[in-house]
Amino acid sequence: MMLNLTKMRSLLDARQPTYALPQGFYTDPEVFSFDLAAIYARTWIFAGFDVELPKPGCYLSLPIGRSSVLIVRDRQGALRGFHNTCRHRGAQLCATGRGQRSWIICPYHQWSYDLDGRLANAPRMPEAFDRAQHGLRPIHVQTVAGSIYVCLAEDPPAFDAFRDQLAPLLAPHDLGNAKLAFESTMMVRANWKLVMQNARECYHCGVRHPELAVTFPVKGRRPVQLADVARFDRFRARMAVAGLPVGPVEGDWWQAMRFPLNDGATTISMDGKPACARLMCDTANGDIGSMRWGLEPHSFAHATCDTVFMFSAMPTGPEETVVTSKWLVHKDAVEGVDYDVESLTALWTQTNSQDLDLCENNQRGVNSIGYVPGPYCEEAELLVMRFDDWYCNEVRTYLDRAASDDQLVPMRPRLASVTAGGSRGS
Repeated sequence: MMLNLTKMRSLLDARQPTYALPQGFYTDPEVFSFDLAAIYARTWIFAGFDVELPKPGCYLSLPIGRSSVLIVRDRQGALRGFHNTCRHRGAQLCATGRGQRSWIICPYHQWSYDLDGRLANAPRMPEAFDRAQHGLRPIHVQTVAGSIYVCLAEDPPAFDAFRDQLAPLLAPHDLGNAKLAFESTMMVRANWKLVMQNARECYHCGVRHPELAVTFPVKGRRPVQLADVARFDRFRARMAVAGLPVGPVEGDWWQAMRFPLNDGATTISMDGKPACARLMCDTANGDIGSMRWGLEPHSFAHATCDTVFMFSAMPTGPEETVVTSKWLVHKDAVEGVDYDVESLTALWTQTNSQDLDLCENNQRGVNSIGYVPGPYCEEAELLVMRFDDWYCNEVRTYLDRAASDDQLVPMRPRLASVTAGGSRGS
């Protein structure tokens, strides 16, 4: 699919800073296709956690827009990333989800790949066929303190600053000694930008998320809501004594910081008490607030004393987004003894369900011929404005790069130009 640059530039020119985006950004099928190529295929995506691939042969398959990627633990224990597409006729190699295999075998014609991406067997191909030229196409993979990130672009955004500044904040939560306790997915019938704008503010939280407001501070203007500066300063001093960095730290496409929860709460749960008795971080008796980190375009996560919660939004249509949530607990926590899944997941599941209704209602209103972008509340929607600024800058940068060609933006990203088995940055 090709997209005329004029439409995207027209939408950008119509955008008023500190206001919601023009209607076409949320509804137009061509804009959706553009977003897959210009945004999701060119940014770092938070894919999951190291502990989801505990030993050689373990893999994690996930969709990114219309593409599917495969993260594999190779025979030497390193993580490698590939396009989840057979080099024969393009069949998807592994279904979405996790598993373990000694070889990656295409279910269609049984072409077989080693865990490093090399083509090992191609039945009935001629003797002159060069298997070395038909290994899996690699993608970029990076890890930070037990979290995994992938990028489909040939030249991904710089990663070092994110890794170097996030690692000290995340490392105390010991993700290497965690396990995946639960994962859920839900379909939201709303454009991905509406889903992420909702996830980037708490303007609505006091009324629409009463359960979350029990533990989560819902007033203020920072990446998390910090209305009481003196209280945050006391928290910062207490964390310094405990040896835990607070931040905030941020880059163009990411932010991270540790922040205090409401009085009496030691974690983000229905009652503020740990939902898992076996803590992931027992520093200061677990009274360490939450360490939140977020990536544009699609994710946020919270690491508390007892769990790590991850939220990821993946566009599947102009007005359709799949939200995936994951919960980690300590690897030695015993289900039914230290935690039960219902209690562990109750708060964020309820919050996600409430947000589903809000986002779908937002989409219905945006679809109206009466929609006109309105102004943001700068106190409560600071991160929404940040998200919009980042998105529009990425769009304009991509268009400027494409304009020197033929005034059309290709809807397929370039593939990484490295040999199979040599995925960069793992």
